[in-house]
Amino acid sequence: MSGSRALQKEKTRQAIIDAALTQLSADQSFSNLSLREVAREAGIAPTSFYRHFNDMEELGLTLVDECGVTLRQLMRKARRRIERKGSVINTSVDTFMEFVEQNPNIFRLLLRERSGTSPAFREAVAREIKHFKEELTDYLVAEAPYSQEQAYTLAEGLVTLVFNAGADALDMNRYERKQQKERTILQLRYIIFGALANLKN
Repeated sequence: MSGSRALQKEKTRQAIIDAALTQLSADQSFSNLSLREVAREAGIAPTSFYRHFNDMEELGLTLVDECGVTLRQLMRKARRRIERKGSVINTSVDTFMEFVEQNPNIFRLLLRERSGTSPAFREAVAREIKHFKEELTDYLVAEAPYSQEQAYTLAEGLVTLVFNAGADALDMNRYERKQQKERTILQLRYIIFGALANLKN
């Protein structure tokens, strides 16, 4: 395949992904999307869809993977900001809530498919969240005298709390989100300070 054809194929593939994400909303889940709807939004014939994905499930799994990668990249950037003397908790929560606010459809996809009817989707979302926990675990071990097990247990609690806060924030107005963010920061501080105090006992 020539370079220009490969580039065009990748552009079309990305257009299909973007088309699916665009159609997701509070009222429209991925399971309700049809191949024809996605193809029409992407500006291609339905038959062209199969040059890029075997079926809608493969497209959905690709979306989950890309959503997870996007979120993890943002949180890595947050940790680099922290290294420049930012607040660990504030910066992390700010970054996560910005992601939720700017990418509500992506976050809704992760939330819905986490408990959806498709085992493949549930496994994919669980895998992405596990990556998220593992990266946070490595960070905690590097920053405090936690064992690997202690850090992973703490990471599980922190990730669960932040994901739940993000889910609640989806349907909030700007003022409510600000209040939610402040509560989440306080809750995370309680958990982390409690974990650190437990190390001394």
